[in-house]
Amino acid sequence: MVLIKSTGKSWFRYFQYDEDRDSPGDVRNLLLVIATLIAAVTFQAGVNPPGGVWQDTNGTHVAGRAIYASEPGAFYVFLISNTMALSASVLVIISLTYGFPFHLEIVVATVSMIVTYGSAIFAVTPSEFVRFRYVTAAAAVPFVVRCLIHIFNKLRERYSVSPPVDTQEIPLRALSTQSHKETWVASS
Repeated sequence: MVLIKSTGKSWFRYFQYDEDRDSPGDVRNLLLVIATLIAAVTFQAGVNPPGGVWQDTNGTHVAGRAIYASEPGAFYVFLISNTMALSASVLVIISLTYGFPFHLEIVVATVSMIVTYGSAIFAVTPSEFVRFRYVTAAAAVPFVVRCLIHIFNKLRERYSVSPPVDTQEIPLRALSTQSHKETWVASS
């Protein structure tokens, strides 16, 4: 008799992170590979946008400009989403390599890659089309969100009510016979 496992959500649990099975080093390496692949794909998509670039200049377009930019709404969605994906992957790479040897060199290389990406975006996008603030905001979103999460966690940690250190219970009878000062001294 052949038993067939359910194709429901149970198969998915095997692929989820498990502290007992997965080592933090392996998880970090996997995340670095994924982030690097995302950075490579998004960089390439920005440098060579979907549809390519115009090869000639005429009254409606200029050689070297993105063909996809002829659809402004769709091109903005592409440009902003692609920039956010690149920025988020760079954030993951920088975060996961923090404290490692050559971290400064990794930061310099990734910042240089982002500058190159921005330069390529402006080179292939028609000048009347690019809104610098939108692209900059899209690049900043992952960093700002991560900073806000960090600030929120620090504030929550700082202002959270923690249980008292000494949880010794004092009988009600002892409270009624002693003054508040004696109770405080006895419980501390």
